[in-house]
Amino acid sequence: MKMKITPLTAGFAIILCATLSAQAPRESDLAIGRVADVWITRTEQLVVPAAEAMPEELYPFAPTAGEFTGVRTFAEQVKHLAAANHQLASLILGEHPPAGTANETAPVSVQTKAQVLAYLRGSFASLHRAAARLTRQNLEDVIVVGRDTQTGIGVIIDAVAHSQNHYGQMVEYLRMNRIVPPASRQ
Repeated sequence: MKMKITPLTAGFAIILCATLSAQAPRESDLAIGRVADVWITRTEQLVVPAAEAMPEELYPFAPTAGEFTGVRTFAEQVKHLAAANHQLASLILGEHPPAGTANETAPVSVQTKAQVLAYLRGSFASLHRAAARLTRQNLEDVIVVGRDTQTGIGVIIDAVAHSQNHYGQMVEYLRMNRIVPPASRQ
């Protein structure tokens, strides 16, 4: 899982720095985790309702027209996103992701819409717990991510950016099925 610098990632880093500099010195120790948690919440508020909006009978949907050969189904998109969240959070938490979670893939037991949603919600809960662990003191602590190294905030940014990427794909799948994404209904 190598982090790519995207406009979202750069914007997140700029807002993080601006927020930290605006904090009172005694509050700044926990500010990093709070800001990261806000971004996790914002992403969760897009992704979870989008996953809820797709009817269960369309969870196996994958586009076939055009250049879509071999793409993930809607369910696979959501499970992949959630598995990555679990794995990234586990790096910060020093825990193992849920049993059967490996290589950004959910356990085979996660099949129904209800199971996928529970697994997805659990992945965001793990990211929230991971964000709560971030402080100014451990900001630069090295975390091994495969053959690379990262920091805790880098791992969180990776999770948010990755989730946003797959949210965009989920939106496209919803619209292909004539479903307006919840965030667009407001």
